[in-house]
Amino acid sequence: MQLSFNALGVSAAVEQALAALDIVEPFRIQSLVLPDALAGRDVLGKAPTGSGKTLAFGIPLVERVARDGKTPEALVLVPTRELALQVADAIQTFASAKSIRVGVAYGGTPVGSQAKRLKGAHIVVATPGRLQDLVERKMISLDNIKILVLDEADRMLDMGFKPQVERIVRRIPSDRQTMLFSATLDGEVGELAHAYTRDPVTFESRREVENDDGVIEHDFVAVTQDGKIDTLIELLGSEDGLSLVFVRTKRGADRLAQKLARRGVDVVAMHGDMGQSQRERALERFRSGRATTLIATDVAARGLDLEAIGHVINFDPPEDDKGYVHRVGRTGRAGRSGRGSTLVLPDQQSDVSRVAARLGHKEQFESTGMSSARPKLVYTSRRGRRSRW
Repeated sequence: MQLSFNALGVSAAVEQALAALDIVEPFRIQSLVLPDALAGRDVLGKAPTGSGKTLAFGIPLVERVARDGKTPEALVLVPTRELALQVADAIQTFASAKSIRVGVAYGGTPVGSQAKRLKGAHIVVATPGRLQDLVERKMISLDNIKILVLDEADRMLDMGFKPQVERIVRRIPSDRQTMLFSATLDGEVGELAHAYTRDPVTFESRREVENDDGVIEHDFVAVTQDGKIDTLIELLGSEDGLSLVFVRTKRGADRLAQKLARRGVDVVAMHGDMGQSQRERALERFRSGRATTLIATDVAARGLDLEAIGHVINFDPPEDDKGYVHRVGRTGRAGRSGRGSTLVLPDQQSDVSRVAARLGHKEQFESTGMSSARPKLVYTSRRGRRSRW
C-alpha cells in the first residue's frame, strides 16, 4: 500500500501545497528518504535525474528550517545554473506554505545584485563557484547552516568542482545534517560521501516506469562525414515537438547551429562560453517552441529538464555509458514517449558498440548493418520513463 505524504511525516500545510500542484502520491525515492530525512539523519541517495529526488530533499528542508531563525539554515549545492534555477523554483512552489523563502546563486550575473536577493533566504540553492565567490567577498555567511544537500554529486566532481565544494564544506558547522544524491555512489563520490556524512542511511531508486506510455525508442544510425548533416535534418523532420542535439565542443555547437539555420531549421545553440542572459534567451526560445531544435554540449545541458523534449540526437556520440543515459534520459518525461538517436561514423562504431552492449542494446546495435554503405535506421529497445521533481 502506497503511503501518503502525511503518513511519511510531512505536515498538513506542505501536503496541501503539494496537492495544489497535483502531487499527491510520493515517488519511491521520496517514500524511502522522507522518514529519515525528516528525522534529521544523514542520507545517501543513489538516484538519477527524473526519479523525484528534488522533493526527497526539498520537503525536509522546508519542514526543518526555522521560519524565524538566522538565515540561511539550509544549503543545496548543484553543478549548473540551470539546475540551480530548476531546484530553487521547485522548492519555492511549496515552501511558501510555511513562509520559507528560497534564494538562488549562480554565475553569469552581477554578484552584488544576486547577494541582495539572497538576504533573508532560509534555503540557498547555489553552484559551487558562485557561492565560493560570495563567501570570500563576505556577502553571505554559512555559519548558521544546519542542513547541507549535495545534488548530482557525480556531476559536480566530473565538472571539477571538488576543490570549491571542499572549501565550502569546511566553512559549514560540522554539527549538521548532510544529504548527498548522485547517479552513482562508487569511487570518488563514495569517498566524498564517507568524508561528509555521519552514520548515513543509504537508499537507491531508479526512475519510475510507465506501463503503457512514456517509452523511449533507441536507434543507431550509420553515417558518413559528408552525409551527416543531411541525416540529422532528416531525423529532425521525422519527429514532432522539440529536439535536443548533443555535440562534444562549444565551437561544434555554434558551427552546427549555423549550418542548420542556413538549411531552414529553427535552431539555437547553448554552451559554456555564452553569457547567462544569452543562455536564458536561447533556453526560452527553445522552451516556448519558437526554436524547435537546441544544440548543446554536455556541460551546457546538465540540469536541463523539459518535459516537452521528444527527440534527443547524439550528433557526436557520448564518451561513455553514463553520458548516454544522461543525454537520452532527457526525453520520454512525464509519461510522454520519446526517441534517442545516435549518429555513428565508421571510426566510431567500435566505441559505440561497446556502450550499446553494456546498456543492453548489443543485439539491436549489431542488427543495424553498420558496415553497409547506405545508412540504415533500426529501432531497438524500449524503456519506460517518467519525470518528477
